[in-house]
Amino acid sequence: MAETAANSLRFHVQRLPAPPGADPRRPLVVFLHGLVVDNLSSFYCPLAVPVARSGHEVLLYDLRGHGRTERPATGYDAGTAVRDLLALLTALDGEDRGEDRGRGGPRPVHLVGNSYGSTLAVHTALARPDLVAGLTLLEPPLSGPWVENMVDTLSAAALSLEDSPVPAELRSLRLRKAANLTAIADELLNRTTLIDDIAAGRTFTPADYARLHCPVLIVCGEHSELVAGAEEMARCAPRCTVEILPGLGHDVLKETSGALRKSVLAHLDAVADMMEELVP
Repeated sequence: MAETAANSLRFHVQRLPAPPGADPRRPLVVFLHGLVVDNLSSFYCPLAVPVARSGHEVLLYDLRGHGRTERPATGYDAGTAVRDLLALLTALDGEDRGEDRGRGGPRPVHLVGNSYGSTLAVHTALARPDLVAGLTLLEPPLSGPWVENMVDTLSAAALSLEDSPVPAELRSLRLRKAANLTAIADELLNRTTLIDDIAAGRTFTPADYARLHCPVLIVCGEHSELVAGAEEMARCAPRCTVEILPGLGHDVLKETSGALRKSVLAHLDAVADMMEELVP
């Protein structure tokens, strides 16, 4: 298991190199997963491997408290998540300095976020527009009552998991993966400030979207309740495109890897081509 220390935590990290001969000016593609029962593995086969094979270096990591990353009691707000990511990029760049890449700091990144990971991607782009070359947002909860709805959902899940025998029962049935995910969810929801930190967050405004000058691709399912928020961003952000995948809801990453892969790779290549023109 690869670990990198950043922002006083140990992060579980997976890196996929670009093929030999790939243009080093291409942005590093960083994947940001969703909340609680999600981790970096959800991206691995559907997107991360194809993205790396297409000529992009890839970084996947488990967010604070998720997967195999350390699980502190606090720090689950968006601001801390952005600082975690920036510290991780700096730490990894320091590890790479043994390789002569001819750069003086973390290179530009293209952030690919799924669900809540998309909101973290937007927060990062707003905080560091100099670093973020492009965004790909899958089912992003951007505006409307999503914070309240998310808190209600997480609170109900916390109550159902508190002192639950389910993890032990799953282990007795040798369903180790499901047991581990359930145990992590219980710890995150009942033994950290995650729910309170999400509740204290804010939704984005049209003024926020207007500050996003990098190219943005949003992908939503046809039946998703998040389409309206995506369309609002597209009206306000200067370079934002929305793609709607027919017949789907919030599960585009799981159910449409073929169609999704095509859209994501095309967007990544367009952003990379733009960066190659800008950097001699």
